[in-house]
Amino acid sequence: MAFYTWAALLTQAWQESALLDNHKMKIALIQQHATEDLEANVARGLKHIDQAASQGAAMAVFAELAFTPFYPQYLAKDDISHLAEPVPGSTTEKFMSKAKQHHMVVIINLFELDNGKTYDASPVIDADGTLLGTTRMVHIADYECFYEKSYYAEGDHGAPVYDTAVGKVGVAICYDRHFPEFTRALGVNGAEIVVVPQAGTVGEWPDGLYEAELQVASFHNGYFCALANRVGVEDQMEFAGESFITDPDGKVIAQSPSGEDHILIADIDFTKVAESHARKMFFRDRRPDIYPLNEKS
Repeated sequence: MAFYTWAALLTQAWQESALLDNHKMKIALIQQHATEDLEANVARGLKHIDQAASQGAAMAVFAELAFTPFYPQYLAKDDISHLAEPVPGSTTEKFMSKAKQHHMVVIINLFELDNGKTYDASPVIDADGTLLGTTRMVHIADYECFYEKSYYAEGDHGAPVYDTAVGKVGVAICYDRHFPEFTRALGVNGAEIVVVPQAGTVGEWPDGLYEAELQVASFHNGYFCALANRVGVEDQMEFAGESFITDPDGKVIAQSPSGEDHILIADIDFTKVAESHARKMFFRDRRPDIYPLNEKS
């Protein structure tokens, strides 16, 4: 126990010193499969946090509904609130404890229950184990195998940016990334990195489109994007994996393989945010007074 505590303290000190080095850090995108065994799914995620910490990660991001089956692949015909859980609750609290243990910012995603409504939600946990808040998916999809409108209420927490131990973090959950108004709002609100918990399947979109979409978002807004995708076969769906990171220049700087559990570790240099075209020019020259985002009647 004494050795374990000493090792944890050394890891924390190393991570803190790394963050002081020109505002750099290591991020871990945790790409893991899920089964019907919910306890095993959570245990797998906690183990992956330990592994990421051992590689020096100061931030970890999980995919959409990482610890449960992907419920929305089937249309919900009855009440499904028993499948959801409160935030904070059992799952969130386990990851709060793990975040504190490793002095790591952790962003998970789960099926949230709050005041009788259910949401696709991402609790954001700071490096001291504090729950900073929860981003809820704003835009809700509805098409074959993604019958999300029968599960999720529309998110009502806006587009918050969290001031974490590693930097300013925004969250765009899966379908939200398709809306440039939302990704721009995160940039205007000061995000240095936007994490994207996703459930994307093999062949769902043309090759390279996921990457291109976030390359453009990164370039337009001058932040890093980090997409963590599900992986594995679940009934009629095969999730692709291939989690990836884009930088403020719009380049893909790291990517996971397809079809397997994987922890993607990559270096993030936040000094690139201030140096980006978006932060030097695009934001300066915006004219939102000329093109307000109001729908025509």
